[in-house]
Amino acid sequence: MRILLLGANGQLGKELERQLSSVANVAAFPRESLDITNHTAVRDAVRCVRPNIIVNAAAYTAVDKAETDADFAHAVNADAVTNLAQIAREQSLWLFHYSTDYVFDGSKQSPYFETDTPNPINVYGASKLAGETAIAAANCQHLIFRTTWVIGKDGHNFAKTILRLASERDALKVIDDQIGVPTSPSLIARVTIDAIRAIKDNNAWPQGIYHLAPQGKTSWHEIAKTLIAYAEQQHIPLRTHAADIQAITTVEYPTAAIRPLNSQLDTHKLHSQLSFDLPHWKDDFLAVASDIVKELETV
Repeated sequence: MRILLLGANGQLGKELERQLSSVANVAAFPRESLDITNHTAVRDAVRCVRPNIIVNAAAYTAVDKAETDADFAHAVNADAVTNLAQIAREQSLWLFHYSTDYVFDGSKQSPYFETDTPNPINVYGASKLAGETAIAAANCQHLIFRTTWVIGKDGHNFAKTILRLASERDALKVIDDQIGVPTSPSLIARVTIDAIRAIKDNNAWPQGIYHLAPQGKTSWHEIAKTLIAYAEQQHIPLRTHAADIQAITTVEYPTAAIRPLNSQLDTHKLHSQLSFDLPHWKDDFLAVASDIVKELETV
């Protein structure tokens, strides 16, 4: 089996490249060598690689910047995905794609199901929803994984920012009224591999959208406290301690893009297909924290 991996230089793409080789031959393309907004180049790459599955980890993820860069956000998250879906349909390929809880407005008081009606409240969410809609309209073989708050050991992310700020400041303020869970690229890759193995065994999952996130619920404030407490246990020198992290509301920390207050995703549909149980968010996150802290220890 051959896989064409797009976006291999991103936070998720790097982890997918590390893990996917266990189930297939992987042709991995970072953005620098294959821009997915260049539709002709993408078609040429597919023609060259002749994959069974296209795994699209390429995305525009700068949520606040997207508010003033809407055209490019849609070019990456919607137009390029439309092209991928058309290729997948024409050549009878599977398309694996990753989306976000930001397709919802966050007003629901309980976890979102795959069947709930999306209503994005920022440009990024709207562009990701447009990508989902394009895949469904193309009627290609596809799996779309909606994830929440992706935090891994690669690239820039919330955890690395918090550790940097904690080394510079005596106290921090972190939002406490946005509810969801952090999701590691490692878990996303593991789920992806499980789905690929099902295809190889001629027992493919029903196509469509699956919500992918660890179990439990938390807030950015609790994630920050968990991270700092762990770093202190590992004797990382920090000026901010877990007790010094103040909880604030979203209103107190205005951003260019509005964020949903509820990012919880119901994962029962995914659980019905998986060969393993989804971990609790804290276990999943602490594995990432361990990797990040180890890098700090070597600096």
